Amino acid sequence: MTTPQIQILGILLLTMGFFLWGRWRHDLVALASLLACTVLGLVSADKAFLGFGHPAVITVASVLILSKGLQDSGAVDRLAHRVLPSDMGFVGGIAVLTALGAVLSAFMNNVGAMALLLPLGLQMADRFDLPPGRVLMPLSFGTILGGMTTLIGTPPNLIVSGFRAETGAGAFAMFDFTPVGAVVAIAGLVFVSLLGWRLVPERQKKIGEDFDSGNYLAEAQVREGSKAIGKTLKQAEAVLEKQGAQIVGLVRDGTRMHAPNPRRVVRSGDILIIESEPDQLSKTLSVLELDMGDKTDPGKSRTEAKADQSGDRKQSAEPVVLQELVLMPGSALVGRSPNGIRLDVRHGLNLLAVSREGQRAISRLRTMRFKAGDLLLLQGPPEALAGFAGTYNLVPLASRDIRLPSPGKALGASAIMALAIAATAFGWLSAAVSFALGVLAMGVTGIIAPRNLYRAVDWPVVVLLAALIPVAGAMASTGTADLLADALLNQVAQGAPVVALALLLVVTMTLSDFMNNAATAAVMCPIAISGAAQLGVNPEPFLMAVAIGASCAFLTPIGHQNNTLILGPGGLKFGDYWRLGLPMEIIVVAVSVPMLLVIWPL
Repeated sequence: MTTPQIQILGILLLTMGFFLWGRWRHDLVALASLLACTVLGLVSADKAFLGFGHPAVITVASVLILSKGLQDSGAVDRLAHRVLPSDMGFVGGIAVLTALGAVLSAFMNNVGAMALLLPLGLQMADRFDLPPGRVLMPLSFGTILGGMTTLIGTPPNLIVSGFRAETGAGAFAMFDFTPVGAVVAIAGLVFVSLLGWRLVPERQKKIGEDFDSGNYLAEAQVREGSKAIGKTLKQAEAVLEKQGAQIVGLVRDGTRMHAPNPRRVVRSGDILIIESEPDQLSKTLSVLELDMGDKTDPGKSRTEAKADQSGDRKQSAEPVVLQELVLMPGSALVGRSPNGIRLDVRHGLNLLAVSREGQRAISRLRTMRFKAGDLLLLQGPPEALAGFAGTYNLVPLASRDIRLPSPGKALGASAIMALAIAATAFGWLSAAVSFALGVLAMGVTGIIAPRNLYRAVDWPVVVLLAALIPVAGAMASTGTADLLADALLNQVAQGAPVVALALLLVVTMTLSDFMNNAATAAVMCPIAISGAAQLGVNPEPFLMAVAIGASCAFLTPIGHQNNTLILGPGGLKFGDYWRLGLPMEIIVVAVSVPMLLVIWPL
């Protein structure tokens, strides 16, 4: 091995190790890998950041924005409610739901498709009195399967297409992935609809148990004139017990007491930590004349206080509703606190409670730091909730849809997306140019507000792709890809092309279960191209195997964002995924290898 090969191999091993560790975000790890390659001279300084202008990166960012336009306009919501039957049996219902998820994921970001259909999945589980995980896991897998059927369905397909273009064969077309991807997706959907959902462990009986939503913790302030003043905590709790609530803590002078003396007398300004069901909160508060949350002005809600401060009395007159929202992976709220984002002042919302993987919050609501998968119980006007959810990438769990769809915008968004897809499919324009024009059209027409254009982009994914593309190039230029391909194909596969193809698929799929799928594709593509060259066969089936393997992450909740998204709402654990995921991956390998040999002959 040469010195550059040793260096790039060491960087790759460290990069993959950090990806698996998960201590730092994947985009930072990828950027560190790129800079290390640049410092060592493996990537020239003038080419280090060319990945940010790579067509695959531009296409990914554009598709994310277009998906946001479809989501915010209500286009997908209208489709979902029209297609999904209300009186169909469970097997038929889950078949239609997962199929819809697959179809949507083929033409929009699959994480966005999952987010849109997640509330419907929860409703279905509730209707049939099933654990939500038995609906959400098949739905997640369905959206993953659908994403690999088109060029824009998932980032790995775009990355694979980019590597094919660099070989001189040209990029893959819009529907080049469809013949193999569609057959694999159909096989997977049939399995999860008829049998697979039964393999998901039964963690809870009802929807409300997934986040322990029947035992929310809320903060209620004792205002002047409250009936609680002068009562001992024991006496106050005796009153609340009639409403099915209890006092589990007390905050006085900024200090929380988790087990206060029951003889302690309640004072004005105290904050009672109350455990209650969401639908009983109103009665619980009224019986002792308490205010929700830590008020800036006793007797006023935060929404009212904000209205007074701004001089806009109209806001306080808006209807105030409760909404359960789940934090998606990648949300800007992750790692921040309500105080840090000034939830009450900037957004006019009250954070009533937080539930985290079935565990009650143990810190003050206003200072606790959010994590992906947290369930937030928020109170405020519907428009404020909608704006907050859109800004910070939150998904509603209640049956009420907090988006404000517009029929005109929904039609416009659908038309723009259809034209962009058509321009790509018929070869009128490249994918990057076509979808970038779609973004421009949505911005000009007001379907997406200009301020939301950049918010719709998953920037960590963009940075990840842009950073790893030059690193992958260094693998090829130093001969490291040839070295790894030789070890994988000649020594393990013994030079048999079919065995090598299957092995490449399995290795890629395994890596994708523990690494970001885009990163997996970027690492494996040079190996696939080099391996095909060494075997003297067509590289296209090998690249397609990488695309399929990188997309099909079913064994863990960390391999794909959709799997992470359902972890909390589904009441699932890390080890639950393999029960359905392992048969799914076996099916993928069994179906895709023969299809690859037929559609993309060696």
